[in-house]
Amino acid sequence: QAQLVESGGGLVQPGGSLRLSCAASRSIFDNYYMGWYRQTPGKQRELVAGITIFGTTTYADSVKGRFTISRDTSKTTVYLQMSSLKPEDTAVYYCNAWSVGQNYWGQGTQVTVSS
Repeated sequence: QAQLVESGGGLVQPGGSLRLSCAASRSIFDNYYMGWYRQTPGKQRELVAGITIFGTTTYADSVKGRFTISRDTSKTTVYLQMSSLKPEDTAVYYCNAWSVGQNYWGQGTQVTVSS
């Protein structure tokens, strides 16, 4: 059974917006640090944004002011709201849940920013 289920990727024009969702099990949502990573061919996966169980957030410099990570406790879902998208945001985005000795990844969702 998948621990993390992502949705919301797609094709968007530069300047547009998308929202990614990551549905987690209750046990993961309540106990793990969660984040969104992205990866392009030939490059390492990089952290885009992260959020603690207390709601403290962190962002990569490249997305500050444009992306917002949030969590919905009732739905055990973490969101990544992406605005003012640029072609360089094109990547496969992965949801991640981390705790000491445990690390889970979602299946990945493609985001393409192109006119």
